[in-house]
Amino acid sequence: MSEKKNDASARINNEITAREVRVIGENIERPGIYPLAVALSMAEAQNVDLVEISPNADPPVCRIVDYQKYQYQQKKRLKELKDKTVKTELKEIRFGPNTDEHDYQFKLKHARNFLEAGDKVKAFVFFKGRSILFSQQGEILLLRLANDLEDVGKIEFMPKLEGKRMTIILVPKLKKK
Repeated sequence: MSEKKNDASARINNEITAREVRVIGENIERPGIYPLAVALSMAEAQNVDLVEISPNADPPVCRIVDYQKYQYQQKKRLKELKDKTVKTELKEIRFGPNTDEHDYQFKLKHARNFLEAGDKVKAFVFFKGRSILFSQQGEILLLRLANDLEDVGKIEFMPKLEGKRMTIILVPKLKKK
């Protein structure tokens, strides 16, 4: 049994302040509620540590385990959770107010691939000079894009004019398992 000063949130051995604790562990004959002194002597008899794993429970839950092994398992679990998180990127697709049909289909295909890969798509129409007069055409183009991609994505933000750009953001639909 060691008297280590831990840097994590779990308290060990004599750092535990509760009078009674619920003891669990692999080599425990009778898990249950024990006075702290008895729980510490049980851990000392096995030459391991008493680690408080759930301090907010009534009474607090403590595990009889080697503290170094416990820390390693916690770090490993956090790393696995971090690896499982999905990282989404924001991909941009640029249109002009008078985009040709072939160009539209080409960009539509790319947007579909981005959404299927799990990325967000920010499509925008850029107006140069007096082409801002065609803002209605730009909005129609973006809504058409959203309509053509409704099977793989949904609209997060409706078309919005910001300066000389009209922008729409599409997010991938969740896949049903």
